[in-house]
Amino acid sequence: MLSLSSNSTQSEIDQTPSPQIKLSGLHMTTDEFKNKFNGVVGKYRLNGLSITRLNIQDSSEHGTGTFEYIFNDELHLVGAANADKSIQEVRLSATGDTRKPTGGIFLTAIATLILTTNSEYTYNDAQDVIQDISLLDRDVNQSDFDGATIRNGLEYRFSVQDSEHSTFEITVAR
Repeated sequence: MLSLSSNSTQSEIDQTPSPQIKLSGLHMTTDEFKNKFNGVVGKYRLNGLSITRLNIQDSSEHGTGTFEYIFNDELHLVGAANADKSIQEVRLSATGDTRKPTGGIFLTAIATLILTTNSEYTYNDAQDVIQDISLLDRDVNQSDFDGATIRNGLEYRFSVQDSEHSTFEITVAR
């Protein structure tokens, strides 16, 4: 914590760098997110999921911004960040017939996001989160599925919007 003497001026306060940035939301910046995500991809040899460069768009009037990455025509990553680039939420969107198997890339990307937001998790922990959402249940109704679980203050939600669109998102639990 930074303590100031009573005779400090406002310009001194504004120019004093904070030794610690208190990150909110998912407790990482967009750069940290990209590095952690790619670290998980490398650790588990998940070829085809690396993020080369996040497309970041700032909205200075609201103090927030968005970022995105397009893995392929069917799989997109989008997120929201504060002005300090701390991530507030992240979402994977998949397009294609939700009644057909995805080939595993969407489920693998979901597990990668879970591992990215919980550095202490193992791949088995990520599978547990996916199971808690009920996504792996045999009797899942693919036409209107919406499942969620909360772990470590984060909400993990998978939902099917229609026969062509499904999303997985991680937000701060409310």
